[in-house]
Amino acid sequence: MSRDVSSPAVTLSGVSVRRGGRLVLQDLSLSVPSGVIVGLIGPSGCGKTTLMRTMIGLQANVAGIVDVLDLPAGVAARQGEVGYMTQDPSVYGDLTVGENLSYFAALLNLGPERVSEVMGSVSLADMSDAVVADLSGGQRARVSLAVALLADPPLLVLDEPTVGLDPALRTELWAEFARLAATGTTVVVSSHVMDEASRCDQLILMRDGRVLATGSPTELIARTGSVDVEEAFLRLVADRGDT
Repeated sequence: MSRDVSSPAVTLSGVSVRRGGRLVLQDLSLSVPSGVIVGLIGPSGCGKTTLMRTMIGLQANVAGIVDVLDLPAGVAARQGEVGYMTQDPSVYGDLTVGENLSYFAALLNLGPERVSEVMGSVSLADMSDAVVADLSGGQRARVSLAVALLADPPLLVLDEPTVGLDPALRTELWAEFARLAATGTTVVVSSHVMDEASRCDQLILMRDGRVLATGSPTELIARTGSVDVEEAFLRLVADRGDT
């Protein structure tokens, strides 16, 4: 199914977040284009998860304006327009893979055909009867990703979806992200692994709750005179005087 990609999927204007008295996000203004893979790249603790929670309307103490799919943040998620995968698996450990997906599919009024389709897309087709608590961390992450994919939402927000996965499966998942983006789905993927940045169409580079730069990997490399995104990131940090 092809989607309308004429307007941004997410826009933030003057967004700040305080948590525990600390400024976690600092006056962010940015636009996330539709129908592309957007990489939210930066070291652990830089605010990536807080920004993702802000995008989908789950974050408290948000100042500023956040619009998602032309609606206030949170409204689109409640309408099933946003799929969200957390860092920690958000499925039931005492149920099997198939039972988990069937349960969430029932909540969305989806049938077993969609469950089978999604399980195949994340290489879980042969694990339907496996109890989630018995799976590896990477396998549990794939179950959480499958749940996020069930409703075929126009916006997917995926927090570190490839952590703990072997290289072959990481490659398969990035191919699935590219397929989704080609249909008009916006895929926002956070990562602290710089080599994944080259797989994204657009990047948001973050450090200490701020956006260092946005643009395609090619643009950021050219702008900083670097050989890769990791070097571009380090040069941007140095230019900001954050070292």
